[in-house]
Amino acid sequence: MGGPKPRLRLALAITIASPLACSSPKDTPDASAPAPSASQAVAPPPSSAAPAQPLPLSPAERQGGVIARSRQGDALFVADEDHKVLRRIPLPLAPGASATELQLPGAPAQVLPIDGAVLVTIRDPGLLLVLKPDASGALTEASRVALPADAWGLAATADARHAFVTSAWMHTVSKVDLAAGKVVWSADVAREPRGIAVLGTGEILVSHLVGADVTHIGEASGAPVVKTIGVMPSPVRAPSGKKLHASLGYSLVTSPDEGRLFVARHAVGALARRSWFGQPTVDVVLLPGKNGRAAPEQLAATHVGGLPAQKSRVADLTMTADTPVSIPGRDKGPFTQPRAMVYRAKSDTLLVAGEGDDVVAELDAIALDPTLAIVRIFQVGQKYDPGYGAASECGAPSGITLSADEDTAYVFCRSTYDVVAIDLAAKAPVDPIVRDRQTLVHLADDTLSAEAQKGRRLFYNATDPILSGGLGCAGCHPDGRDDGHVWHEATFDTIDGLHTNFVGVYENVPDLAKTKGFPRRTPMLAGLVNAAGPYGWHGESPDLGARITAGMGLHRWGGMPQNIGGAAVGRASLVAAFVREGLVPPPRENRELTEKEKRGRELFTSDATKCARCHVPASHYTDRTPYPLKRLPPVSGFDDESKQEFKTPSLRFVAGRAPYFHDGRISTLEKLVELNGDRMGNTSQLSAEDREALVAFLKTL
Repeated sequence: MGGPKPRLRLALAITIASPLACSSPKDTPDASAPAPSASQAVAPPPSSAAPAQPLPLSPAERQGGVIARSRQGDALFVADEDHKVLRRIPLPLAPGASATELQLPGAPAQVLPIDGAVLVTIRDPGLLLVLKPDASGALTEASRVALPADAWGLAATADARHAFVTSAWMHTVSKVDLAAGKVVWSADVAREPRGIAVLGTGEILVSHLVGADVTHIGEASGAPVVKTIGVMPSPVRAPSGKKLHASLGYSLVTSPDEGRLFVARHAVGALARRSWFGQPTVDVVLLPGKNGRAAPEQLAATHVGGLPAQKSRVADLTMTADTPVSIPGRDKGPFTQPRAMVYRAKSDTLLVAGEGDDVVAELDAIALDPTLAIVRIFQVGQKYDPGYGAASECGAPSGITLSADEDTAYVFCRSTYDVVAIDLAAKAPVDPIVRDRQTLVHLADDTLSAEAQKGRRLFYNATDPILSGGLGCAGCHPDGRDDGHVWHEATFDTIDGLHTNFVGVYENVPDLAKTKGFPRRTPMLAGLVNAAGPYGWHGESPDLGARITAGMGLHRWGGMPQNIGGAAVGRASLVAAFVREGLVPPPRENRELTEKEKRGRELFTSDATKCARCHVPASHYTDRTPYPLKRLPPVSGFDDESKQEFKTPSLRFVAGRAPYFHDGRISTLEKLVELNGDRMGNTSQLSAEDREALVAFLKTL
C-alpha cells in the first residue's frame, strides 16, 4: 500500500535512427539543405543496409502542437492538458480505436515527435520532457529539463539537436540542448508568447496571445538577440491609417520554402458587418533571404481609395469583389477564434482550426489575404443544439496535424476530447461548407461536474444564439486570461431602441453611437472569480452569474434576443461553474522571498502606504468595495468617468496583466507605482529604492 507507484508506460512503435546523445558534428544533417518531402521523411531504410542517418526535420516537422503525427506515420500523439496525459492513437484512424496513455507530471501543452524521441512541454511545473522507447517499445521518460513556468509552445531545429520553448505566463523563450539536457539560454519577450517556428537558419519566430507584433530571436556569440517584427493585423480591413490590436496569436507557420510567414489571430476592430469585435485574420509576412529581401515585409493589398475610417450603416467589407467564394451566413469570416494552423504543401493551402465555431477552414496560401480566399470549410462539430447548449461532438478544435501524404487532417477537439479525421483528397464541392464528418474517435470523458462540463463547451463556443454575440468567452478570455485590449462600452441607437455594448475600435461605428463610450480593459478570470461578489468594474453585479448575464447583452449588437425566458440565467450558471472549476490559474512560484521583496511586503502592509487597507491580503488582495479614483483625468476618445467609483481589483497575478486600470492607461507596474502619488494609498513619500521593492513584491503575488 505504501510502496512506490508503478511507472506508467506508453506503448510505442518507433525506429531509433540515431540516439540524440551520440550525435557528432560530422553526422549532423545540413540545416540549410532542402527540406525532404513528407514521403521521404517517413521512408524506412532497407532492412539489409546499415541504419540510415535521420533526415532533417522539414519546417512542418519542426513545430509541436496539441496533436502531432509520428515521423513514421504510424501513430498520433495528443497532449491532453485537462487529463494531464499524453495519448497515443494508432494509425490509420478507425472508429472505436483504443488510445494508450502516459501519465505526466503536469498538464502538457504541446508534443513534438522527432527521430528516437518524443518531446512534451509541461505547463506547471515548467518542464520539457524527453520520452524514449525502452527495450519493450514502451515510451518512458528519459530526461526532463526545468524551464520557466507555463512552458507551452515547442519547436526544434532541423537537426533535432536543440529545442525551443515558449513560457507563456513568464514571457520567455528558452533554448534547450537536447543531448546535454540543459537550458542554453532564456530570453525575455512580450506578453504571452505562444506559437513558435524555427527557420533553417536557426532563427526563431514567435507569435503572442496578446498584441500585434511577432518576436524574432537570433543569436550573436551564443546569446539571444531579440527583435520585434511589426505586423499589421488584417491591413485590408483596418480603418485607414490605424494599426489594430491583435489577440489569440496561438499559431504561426511558414511555407515549405520558408519564404512566407503566416500568423493566424484575431484583429480587434477590423471592419465587418455586424461585427462588434473585429475579424479573424491570417497575416502574411515575406521573410528575408528570398528574392534578395533584406528585411521582413508584410504582404497586403490596399483597395482603390483605401478603406473608410468610419463604418457606415450598410457597409459589408468582409467579402469583396476579389473574394473567390461568397458564403451566406459567414459574414464574420471563415473561422472564429483561430487556435491552430498547418500548411498543406501539395495544394498550397492553409488549414486553420476555428475554436469558436467548430470548423477547419482551408484557405489559399498564395492569396494576399488568405481569409478572403476560402477554398472550403469543414464543419467538424455538430450544429448548435438548443436543448444541450453547445456542439456535443468535436467541440473547440484546438490542434491539427496532417498525414504523411497530406490527404488527411487530424483534429483534436478540446471541449469534447475527440479526434476527427478529415478527408482532404475529396474534390472541393460547389458549396464550400463541408458538413460530412469523417472518422471520429472519443478519447476521454470530462472530469468536471455536469454543470461545468456544459459550461466548458459554452465557454469556447461562439455560435450559441443567447450566450454569444459571435465571439465565445474564450475569444476575449483565452485560457481564462485576457486579451490585453481596452474596449469601448458605448450606447447605440438601434431599431429596438438604445442598447449598450462593447466595440473593438470606436472609429468603426461613430455614426451609430450616442456616446463616445467608457474604456473597459478585459479582466482576467482564471483564479479570480471564486468570491461570492460583487462583480463588475463598479461592483454593479451582485454575483458572478449576474455579471455573466449582463455580459451577454454587452457582447452583441442590439442587446439580448427577445423572449428567451430563463435561458440566459441558465447559461450563466453553467459558465460560472466552469470558470470556477475548470479554468487553471497561472503558475506561481512557491519560494522564499528575497530581501527586496520582503522590504516591499513591509511597505505594502504598512500604515504609511495603506495599500493593504483596500487590497486585503486575506481576500486575494481586495476588499471588493468601490472607491472613487482621485484626480484621474479622462482618456482621449472616451467619455469622462472621473466621478465614478471603481471596485478594488484583486492583485493576484498582477504582474502578468498589463496594461493597468480599467482604461489601460498605465503600461507597467513600475509606472503605476511611480505615477500613483497618493491616489491609491500613499506612495508619494517612497524613495526610488522603496518603489522598486514595492514593485518586486507585487510581482510575487
